[in-house]
Amino acid sequence: MVFETRDESEFHARLRDLRAGNEPYDEELVRIDTFCGRLSHPTVRRLSVFVAHPAEITTASRDHTAG
Repeated sequence: MVFETRDESEFHARLRDLRAGNEPYDEELVRIDTFCGRLSHPTVRRLSVFVAHPAEITTASRDHTAG
């Protein structure tokens, strides 16, 4: 998870910043979720980025440093 908020305008501002190029990101790895709230739980918006399986990262890091 990169960013989470209950404030819709704050969430949209963050997306505008990403799309404007202020931060590098790969659109294919970005996930946007909206968890709809009810009376006891507020609606939450979340911005996430896909990360490879931790075992793959560890193996790749180890192989890279060994060479």
